Amino acid sequence: MKLVALAGFAVFVSHAGGLANPAMAQIASSHTKLDTEKNCAFDPLEGMSEQEKDELLGNAAVCEGLPNYPVYFAESDLRQFVAYGGEKPEGAWPGGFGQFNHVGATIEWRTRGGRPFATILRWFIENANPQTGSPEAAFTGQVLVISTVVQPGAAGGSKTSCPAGYVDTRANADANELAREVADTIAAAFCLRRRPAALSRETRTAVRRPAGFA
Repeated sequence: MKLVALAGFAVFVSHAGGLANPAMAQIASSHTKLDTEKNCAFDPLEGMSEQEKDELLGNAAVCEGLPNYPVYFAESDLRQFVAYGGEKPEGAWPGGFGQFNHVGATIEWRTRGGRPFATILRWFIENANPQTGSPEAAFTGQVLVISTVVQPGAAGGSKTSCPAGYVDTRANADANELAREVADTIAAAFCLRRRPAALSRETRTAVRRPAGFA
């Protein structure tokens, strides 16, 4: 049995029963590439001085996703952020991690009846060696982040997607399967508003504290 803790409560997932529901038979996966050099349009920085550009420490972009579902990407101070569908986040972006990090190149979209409702994306977390205080490859964490997808025309507080769960790939051999179970049963109607108590079975190379969580 695996443990994924979400916003202060635990959701148990097992191969015997899992979190199955009748709609699962209609669920499928589609994949797109997140290539910031080929399929992303970054915000223009026209009229800004080189100093002003440097002070930004990054930029934001709209990237190709599934039809009618853009991917929003941002990087700031060696940390990356991603949101799906709806509108481009304004101000603070959802989710993210305090440590330096970067995302993987493949987005898995979970779809029901052809409509995406969740994504799964791998994050690489540059954890520091506690002896030196500097990031080292041996301490790099890998976490699958399950996020919601905003539907076209969504109104109110649902205009921006948000994280719905985390799975530590270093601690779970079946991390991909576990992430899909979380996506299929929780992500469609859930957002993390505070720090999860645990990220499945944490290892010392797992994420320490996601940025922005209380």
